[in-house]
Amino acid sequence: MSFTEFPSRLLENAVNEFASLPGIGRKTAFRLVMNLLRRDQNEVIRFGESIIRLRSEIKYCSVCHNISDTDICNICSDTKRDRSVICVVENIQDVMAVENTRQYRGLYHVLGGIISPIDGIGPADLNIDSLEAKVQSGTINEIILALSATMEGDTTNFYLYRKLGKYNPLITTLARGVAVGDELEYTDEITLGKAINNRNPYQQ
Repeated sequence: MSFTEFPSRLLENAVNEFASLPGIGRKTAFRLVMNLLRRDQNEVIRFGESIIRLRSEIKYCSVCHNISDTDICNICSDTKRDRSVICVVENIQDVMAVENTRQYRGLYHVLGGIISPIDGIGPADLNIDSLEAKVQSGTINEIILALSATMEGDTTNFYLYRKLGKYNPLITTLARGVAVGDELEYTDEITLGKAINNRNPYQQ
């Protein structure tokens, strides 16, 4: 559908906004917008308000950098979690993936990405300093490097091992039930759960 075929500028603007989302083409964007037009006005208002509140009110946990409604997320504030173990992940989706296995009861640290020179992402762009501060405190017994089994993930693992190894925590990685090249968030729960339970000491 070309710009000239839109009967309304409001419709065109809405389609353009939806089409700006990753993975949403213009035809899909048009179908989504038309679906909203067919809905009750109160439903659409709730939809719009939820997006606005998401952007304006969402917080990032001051301890682990996970998305949260409060300054400290539910996981970090849970007194039943093992606070001596930290699972290092790339993003919030990976926290959700690991939690869905129901095999892990420690804490998390969200890096906010992985080292990728081709994308211009270096260590300074990630939440590494706060991770080092936790390990430096001496209260952490194990660091689980639960990053995707990609070249960028392995590069980040190596950097963190060199950065944190001087504090002598046990540094482990997921068992290779996660296939090389796999993104963690797309790994099935059973495979990921086994990879967590059968984790190995990190080897250079």
